Amino acid sequence: MATQVSISISLHRQPFHHHHHHHSAAANHHHHFLSFPKRSRPSFSLSATNSSPSPPPPPPPPPPLQTPLRTGRFLTNEELEKLDLLGNYSYHHQLKTGLLWVRLMRDEEIDMTVTLLSESFAESMMMAAGYVKLLEFLVKNYLIERRLLSPHNATLIGVYREDGEEDFELAGTVELTFNQTGANANPPTPTPPKGSPYICNMAVSKPLRRRGIGWHLLKAGEELITKMSSSTEVYLHCRIIDEAPFNMYTRAGYSVVKTDSILTLLTLQRRRHLMRKEFPPLPDDVSELDFPNEHLS
Repeated sequence: MATQVSISISLHRQPFHHHHHHHSAAANHHHHFLSFPKRSRPSFSLSATNSSPSPPPPPPPPPPLQTPLRTGRFLTNEELEKLDLLGNYSYHHQLKTGLLWVRLMRDEEIDMTVTLLSESFAESMMMAAGYVKLLEFLVKNYLIERRLLSPHNATLIGVYREDGEEDFELAGTVELTFNQTGANANPPTPTPPKGSPYICNMAVSKPLRRRGIGWHLLKAGEELITKMSSSTEVYLHCRIIDEAPFNMYTRAGYSVVKTDSILTLLTLQRRRHLMRKEFPPLPDDVSELDFPNEHLS
């Protein structure tokens, strides 16, 4: 992608209230996936595969969560099952230059995700670099509060390993809302239906754009939504000025359902499209689902 795909973080506090996959880890800096020194290169070594003629093995299933997600509330049996599904979700795809692996963001990966989102947000808003630290503070609080609503929403990360390299680096992230319980209390306008799944805050590390990573973050998000929700539609926002993301969303089957009024410019905000995609109804037997490989042309 030539630019970050979409950023729509609400800075208001929330109320408390692989493609060979299904095995059932940001920014322009490289961070270690466990201890996260700010400027170190990751050493997240895995045996990973691709769909090329000489395939090494795929990334293993994600290990069990080191600590359960802390939601601050009692969970029903259904919520616990959904939480387990999130923790085990894995999607990977061999790109032309390396392997992309998409899965749930973990507690120890919040800081690197915050950096990616903050730098992408600052870039999209043409903010001075000095504002990044302030954005990091706000975005980190946002991510932590949003995680309290899991499993009704989720933040995925995509990690990428260049062909011939041993280590993965954070390549991108995307946030998903599955239902009204997980909906953002202050969504961007035009307002999406609170009860419908929603995709937002997608960003790709600047050095790794134009490789199809944004496309596969979108595909992984859609796939997970079909597992977590019975809804047959999903919504997202796209700024009018963002031509490349708009073309990608259109190609993926999204269409514009509403556009911000021109009066939005008076609030110093960019005008946005609200876009929707309809999924085919799910079969009664989930085993009938088939997720074919997706390739960028």
